[in-house]
Amino acid sequence: MFVFCIESSHARGMGHLFRSLTLASELRTRGHTVRFLANDHPNSLRIIRERGFDVSLYDLAVVTGWEKDFLEAAASSPIWINDRLNTQRLHTETIKGLDAKLVTFDDRGDGAELADLNICALLFENTEDLKGRDVRLGVEYMILNPEIATYRRVREKLASILVTLGGADTYGVTVRVAKWLSSNPFPVTIVTGPSFQNMAELEEVVVATAAPDRFRLLKQVPSLAAEMYGHDLAITGGGLTPFEACAAGLPCVVIANEPFEIPVGRALEQSGAAFFAGHHSAFDLGVLETAIPIRSMSETAMTTVDLGGVGRVADLLERLAA
Repeated sequence: MFVFCIESSHARGMGHLFRSLTLASELRTRGHTVRFLANDHPNSLRIIRERGFDVSLYDLAVVTGWEKDFLEAAASSPIWINDRLNTQRLHTETIKGLDAKLVTFDDRGDGAELADLNICALLFENTEDLKGRDVRLGVEYMILNPEIATYRRVREKLASILVTLGGADTYGVTVRVAKWLSSNPFPVTIVTGPSFQNMAELEEVVVATAAPDRFRLLKQVPSLAAEMYGHDLAITGGGLTPFEACAAGLPCVVIANEPFEIPVGRALEQSGAAFFAGHHSAFDLGVLETAIPIRSMSETAMTTVDLGGVGRVADLLERLAA
């Protein structure tokens, strides 16, 4: 059995949830039993159940002690998968003491040293300090929605902009981006996620623009991959979304929501698949006023990021479970 322990909220964002769901779905198609443990965040719990997975609650305020009952009730020693960023040592020691194997993602916590597998596809600096018995680095381990394969294409020119800044957009960056784009000549589609809390303010900004009909607001689209297909440039955060866009051939402008996303934006810019607009506290979208080489960026994006990461990670997990 594979147990996914996630943290998802307005403050933390929902990227951990969606990454885990993609991997969990792959494991389920391979015949494995999957369970979720999640903090009490109603939108996240609803999404997990809608995807057909069982989920139990844990208390974020309690570092350890809650794992024991769950693991002892398992039919066999499971693979415990933490997608919560930094793992604390006490928690890691508890998991290992209960004869479970531990997998973590992008983990720089003091408990990462005891992890059997630390998958760090989103880390691009100071990687020599990463801990874990088996540390896997590189974009090839990026877990992306396989549905993107249906919607890959090379963009030819800039005719439409997509804005998608996460399931929560903790810092309300979408509103500030909309203000910036109010004088931009291109059609703009803004997709907000299930925990977005600034819709009234966003609608006010759009209505106040000189041409509000240039803006289209969408809430919780059934398929972000399908929506991406109709656009030529995406403005995103620095989590998984810009990599999903690149895999689809959609160049990006990356705004870092958190400090650890700054190296992500810089790495994608260096690859030639994106521009980095800076941290959300002081971003600059001036690149939109220049001639953007959409076709070459689109071609570079598709060669930079492939869709095999979920299969590669699932293979590693199966070998760990053997």
